[in-house]
Amino acid sequence: MAKDSTKKRISKVTTRAGDKGSTKLATGKTIAKSSQYVRTVGAVDELNSQLGLVLADLEEGNHVASLIAVQQDLFDIGAVLALEGNKDFEAPSFTQIEAQTTTANSQLPALTEFVLPRGSRLVSLLHVARAVCRRAEAEFWSLIDSTDPKPQGYLSCAQYLNRLSDLLFVLARYHGQDDERQWRGPSTSDDS
Repeated sequence: MAKDSTKKRISKVTTRAGDKGSTKLATGKTIAKSSQYVRTVGAVDELNSQLGLVLADLEEGNHVASLIAVQQDLFDIGAVLALEGNKDFEAPSFTQIEAQTTTANSQLPALTEFVLPRGSRLVSLLHVARAVCRRAEAEFWSLIDSTDPKPQGYLSCAQYLNRLSDLLFVLARYHGQDDERQWRGPSTSDDS
């Protein structure tokens, strides 16, 4: 009989380990569930789940592969967090998403004002994903500010999230360009 070679990382889902308000990192360190570290992990997880909603509405071939690759990268970011920025596990590179942002943006009309986060369900989901991404980046910077020394892996992850929010903004514009609405700008006393 052939031995099952399938890797089993998670064999038990309910562990009760966190019932007292703490959790354990992959490094073995125990931390409070109320910590900045856990808030950062949660924001990255929420972002990945939000991208799952975006992917549910995207038609095959229409940025699907790149967003699935981003989901993989977000799990890599989770690994960087779980290993406390250990140099043995590198943060994902943002070079590819930066190039995708430039390409998609080159196909759009120039902006004259801020874009209202609205449109079709897909466009709205992309705007929500962008907003969640910006919060995840802010959570990372709070973690970085509270960590000494500051792991390079954490800095690279924050940079990745910064570039990803740019990509999500451009994709929202790309998929909503037929119905895009821009902010009317600040009203002045002469506008009455």
